Amino acid sequence: MHPYKNQPAKKFWRSAITERSYFDLSEIALPIPVSLSDKFATAGSCFAQHIGRQLAERGANFLDLEPAPDFIPSEERTRFGFGLYSARYGNVYTARQLLELTREAIGEWISPEPIWTKQDRFYDSKRPSVDPIGHATADEVLTLRKQHLNAIAKLLGELDVFVFTLGLTEAWQLKGGSAVFPTAPGVICGEYDPVRYEFVNYDAFSVYEDLAAFHAILKSLNPRAKLVLTVSPVPLTATASKDHVLVATTYSKSTLRSVAGMACEKLADCHYFPSYEIISTHPARGMFFNPDLRTVNQRGVNFVMEHFFGSIGVSSGTFSDSDPCEIVCDEERIEDVR
Repeated sequence: MHPYKNQPAKKFWRSAITERSYFDLSEIALPIPVSLSDKFATAGSCFAQHIGRQLAERGANFLDLEPAPDFIPSEERTRFGFGLYSARYGNVYTARQLLELTREAIGEWISPEPIWTKQDRFYDSKRPSVDPIGHATADEVLTLRKQHLNAIAKLLGELDVFVFTLGLTEAWQLKGGSAVFPTAPGVICGEYDPVRYEFVNYDAFSVYEDLAAFHAILKSLNPRAKLVLTVSPVPLTATASKDHVLVATTYSKSTLRSVAGMACEKLADCHYFPSYEIISTHPARGMFFNPDLRTVNQRGVNFVMEHFFGSIGVSSGTFSDSDPCEIVCDEERIEDVR
């Protein structure tokens, strides 16, 4: 007798992976105790947009507290940050960014640098891509940000399930760490000044600390809230670390995956969904990536979502491999200005 004697097939590599088609992969995700009637909210890296969109299309109670005004044409709404997540915060790549956003929304923190500029136009430094043409005055930006923060505070109190996709460990911040930004200054707007800004690459301890702090705030505002964590399978567009981008990507994703595991072990009502493993690990043989070996193709998105819906006990229905949805990814803008 030994402890592996009566383990199920999913616990052994040969029976779970080697001896079956990857498309017959089963039981990779632990059951997540939620239902489509729960109020879902999403945030995170660009890959998180797929989850929110599919939840809405599959009849889930998906929250969108900043819907597009009627006067904005439907073909322009994505470009202006509408309909991507449950609020118009743009990409939230790091746990630190999520924590700052939450603290700002409940009045515990004030950004020391809320405005960036470009060619006499004014932008929100914490979500620079959501208004691609900027605003005529700084006051306009601040007024819209106040409305945005009110929406987030309401969202945190209303949701039942918060799905957060961890994307990066790398970020740019004001020197001393008083504020972090979703993009480096100068990529979309603003101007890079090495005296004012610095690069940071968070370690597992820092990411966990930020995630746990966010979780504590969320549960204090909304005791029934559940947190579902995923890790984006999308590699880094570029790295500001000393490493090759492949090595930097491995550090970032392994750190985030480790933290997600720690959080699910230590934090109440916290669950993990393995989107990273489904897409990026070697049994998938890279078939879910586009030719750039970075962006995920529609078949990969559909495969992930089939397993996601399975983990919450809902039939996923039929997905089409055609007509991929437009995804907004601020990080990709680095390639445009290199």
